[in-house]
Amino acid sequence: MAPHPVVQAIIDLSAGAIGGTACVFSGQPFDTAKVKMQTFPSMYRGFLHCFMSTYRQMGLRGLYQGATPALIANIAENAVLFMSYGFCQDVLRRITGMDRAVELSDLQKACSGSLASIFSSLALCPTELVKCRLQAMHEMEASGKVPSGQKSSVWSVVRTVLRKDGPLGFYQGLTTTIVREVPGYFCFFGAYELCRTTFAKHLSTEKDAIGVVPLMFSGGFGGACLWLVVYPIDCVKSRIQVHSLAGRQQGFIKTLMGIIRTEGVTPLYSGLTPTMIRTFPANGALFLAYELSRKAMMQKFGDV
Repeated sequence: MAPHPVVQAIIDLSAGAIGGTACVFSGQPFDTAKVKMQTFPSMYRGFLHCFMSTYRQMGLRGLYQGATPALIANIAENAVLFMSYGFCQDVLRRITGMDRAVELSDLQKACSGSLASIFSSLALCPTELVKCRLQAMHEMEASGKVPSGQKSSVWSVVRTVLRKDGPLGFYQGLTTTIVREVPGYFCFFGAYELCRTTFAKHLSTEKDAIGVVPLMFSGGFGGACLWLVVYPIDCVKSRIQVHSLAGRQQGFIKTLMGIIRTEGVTPLYSGLTPTMIRTFPANGALFLAYELSRKAMMQKFGDV
């Protein structure tokens, strides 16, 4: 029997938060390199140069710069995402006249994930803006876009945003975030579920019993599909959020066309290497933590 909708929402929210935490700890150094390369593509020769330069300049702390807002961002995003994911699946069942206990197809789950990403974008955008600015603060100072010697902490960035742009300043890049998330999470959940279905058929078992390694691979595969589709959009989003520290930036279309006109298409893919390296451990950890914690909570509280 399916649990009460409120209990189900709390379970999905909690499991998503646990998954988001696992994702940050396993992938933050690669994300830092990605943001630096996206916002200052001419400053680094490649992923290893960016990674080692950051480590030499600031040590391990530099690679985990922005970890606090990243943790908040991922917990908030994934908690809302997976709660909305469950809610959107229920909405889809009602629209199609299906029972709540019926399993949706992989395509239907992909559509549910895509719709759920709109809600998670509202939670993600403010914290991701703070994270990206912290990660690229050294480059902003080195390029002369902001005065050097500024205090670089979560609260200093928050105060700067509030002083310059007010509360709505945290939503710079929101449109681009939604443009990125909607197709991205269609691919993310679609590829994840399709991969799990393939493993289940090959192993002649249920999708929930495919094992740890296939589950983590499915999560990594879903993440890889997401980033391959939306990476240029994410690059534009990072530019808007980081460079807005030096003054208000143009919108998504104007920023995108400006990059293509002055720098070409290649910078839109700067930082793709650390992103693809990161996606398998980070998203594998995300889905492993999510599925295991959700399964445990469903067994304990599913009949409530």
